Amino acid sequence: MKNRNYGALKEAHPYLGDFFLTRGLAEPDQAESVADYLKGLSEAFLEEKGILRDSFEEEMELFIKAMESLGQKQSLSTLEIRGGWGKDGASEPVESLLIRTGEVVSVVGPTGSGKSRLLEDIECLAQADTPTGRNILIDGGEPEKGRRFSLDRKMVAQISQNMNFVMDCSAYEFVKLHGESRMIRDPEETAREVVELANELAGEKFSGDTALTSLSGGQSRALMIADTACLSRSPIVLIDEIENAGVDRKRALELLVKQEKMVFLATHDPLLALMADRRIVINGGAMAKIIETEESEREALLELEKADNLLFRARETLRYGKTL
Repeated sequence: MKNRNYGALKEAHPYLGDFFLTRGLAEPDQAESVADYLKGLSEAFLEEKGILRDSFEEEMELFIKAMESLGQKQSLSTLEIRGGWGKDGASEPVESLLIRTGEVVSVVGPTGSGKSRLLEDIECLAQADTPTGRNILIDGGEPEKGRRFSLDRKMVAQISQNMNFVMDCSAYEFVKLHGESRMIRDPEETAREVVELANELAGEKFSGDTALTSLSGGQSRALMIADTACLSRSPIVLIDEIENAGVDRKRALELLVKQEKMVFLATHDPLLALMADRRIVINGGAMAKIIETEESEREALLELEKADNLLFRARETLRYGKTL
């Protein structure tokens, strides 16, 4: 790398200009090597910029590695939740729960029971440092300290009840920017695919030209689910109540599982609860028990889906001004 000219380096790493920009430096000439570029900078100038000549190229290589890691899918085989205590201070009945990649786990319980708190513990990869005292283990061990709160290597993606966009851009432009930040090969085509996929999930269709701030709650969540499935490198997805968002719930879960995501969803919806492989029952802030979804429940799910489809058609009929 030391002897390559800057033009060749930037062709291989198009984002390299940002490394110089953030340090208040002009980019080297295309035919100039970084070593020769540094020779042309005085010690006084480097000191003013807070730059160490001896470590500059090493820092540049670390920057390149960090940027390349943005485009790499993070590996995960298992996540273990080790119980802490409930709101009454007693130990959680469920001492440990092991979840594997590709599994869907629903979190059920009364309003205020602590479902969202469990998702928050997973999101921050808690290490007995939250009100519940839970520990989250990644592939059998403690997560690296640098990864718990890392923005560029985040293990967890979250889709919450309220998705409020403030960016002044279209849905297509938003996804394209996300794709570029992940350094995917064709961000334009990927953005089109994500918007198309989001429309398969959303009850009400929208175009890529639709402003983010004009999207409904259901459209916003459909866009983020499609974006998470296609662009997020985080292997864990947390979903907090999507039942009333006008999203094709079954299709959304199938999409995330297909992308080898580990999915946790807090829900009051019996369909979503039964679509999961297992469900965690929360009571009094504690994991009270784990229920495996049995064959009899899957048969009941088919009947519930028929009833849900009937209600959906009725809602659509009334929504568009027709009579039942």
